Amino acid sequence: MEKRYDIHEKPPVVQALLLALQHVFAMFGATVLVPILTGLDPSVALLTSGIGTLIFHLMTKGMVPAYLGSSFAYIAGIASMVKDNPAGPNVPMAMGAAFVVGLVYIVVFLLVRAFGSEIITRYVPSVVVGPVVMIIGLSLAGVALGPNMAGTDWPTAIFTLVATILISVFARGFFKVIPILLGIGAGYVFAIFRGLVDFSKIGAGPVLNTPHLVLPEFQLGAILLLAPLALVTIIEDLGHIFVIGNVTERDLIKNPGFDRVLLGNGLATAVAAFFGGPPSTTYGENIGVVAVTRVYSAMVIQLAAVVAIFLSFVGPVRDVISSIPAAVMGGVVILLFGMIAAAGIRTMIEARTDLSSTRNLIIVSIILVVGIGYPNHGVGYATIAGILLNLILPQEKQEEPAVTTLEMDSVEESKRVG
Repeated sequence: MEKRYDIHEKPPVVQALLLALQHVFAMFGATVLVPILTGLDPSVALLTSGIGTLIFHLMTKGMVPAYLGSSFAYIAGIASMVKDNPAGPNVPMAMGAAFVVGLVYIVVFLLVRAFGSEIITRYVPSVVVGPVVMIIGLSLAGVALGPNMAGTDWPTAIFTLVATILISVFARGFFKVIPILLGIGAGYVFAIFRGLVDFSKIGAGPVLNTPHLVLPEFQLGAILLLAPLALVTIIEDLGHIFVIGNVTERDLIKNPGFDRVLLGNGLATAVAAFFGGPPSTTYGENIGVVAVTRVYSAMVIQLAAVVAIFLSFVGPVRDVISSIPAAVMGGVVILLFGMIAAAGIRTMIEARTDLSSTRNLIIVSIILVVGIGYPNHGVGYATIAGILLNLILPQEKQEEPAVTTLEMDSVEESKRVG
């Protein structure tokens, strides 16, 4: 399928805004869920996600159409310091640890810059990349179908999913480019008739929110709790960049380089810590939007970041988006996460990965089982397992391909004709 807008192309303003809103709707639920679970301010998380995304695009020269939202990897650690802290919430301590997470990213950036991005492509071939990309989507299947999303109301989730699919397949013109936005709108109307939309919370809060700077406090125990997780989320980011590269048909590991991705994510996380926001990470939901719509324009993602910053200050608009039932978003992300998994299959097909090879089958099977079966950070651990297996298992000798009867007949026919 051909792209509709390439990375450096800029859609007309009205179209760009609607396309940006798709990304805002896609990331909104997860981005505000993290602060709710950890005890941080959801408005600040929106603000820092927007700022972090703009920083990321600046560092990657606008060549990676990714949105940065709140990372789920650090929920337990931050919650233990804020929401579940027996001594009372200690946001500065949590933000000090989050700031160090950003520094870990920057240290790894310096290492990759010193040794070159080629070291990644050398040790992470398609037999590792393909299944890792698959599990990024498949490992999220439980979230999409779980009791907190689609499972909250299956009729609404199924209606939203079907509406989104029908729009994607049968819509014409610009409507075909915004199937996620239209699908969410259709699901929202359906949810209203089912009595799932709570209008009482719209406008109940302050009209304007004013974020406050947080001066991080550095305590060794808190740092040791969060900082090591950065190595896992870095591996997950690597998988996301492979997905985006696959979708946009670009080698983003080489250009702009994975080192720039690390720098952008690290700076975004460090800056977020000064506002009281959680660490940032590239979002699979938004990658799914890019895959479905085939709109790769970085400008659209950047505009989505600006909208997120605007929403962090304006309460009523944010309240309307917050009123979208979880079942509606569940129906949409079933499609988005599935598209990510499909991109992994495409990676192996296009690279002509030989799955008749015992070695390759072992690598793929271990990655899939670890990535899907491990409850937390499965993608990161599966990627590490795949890289190690690729290094340890010996390459099999290339055998001459067997000649089929059909091929032999073809050769004999050619001789007769000749």
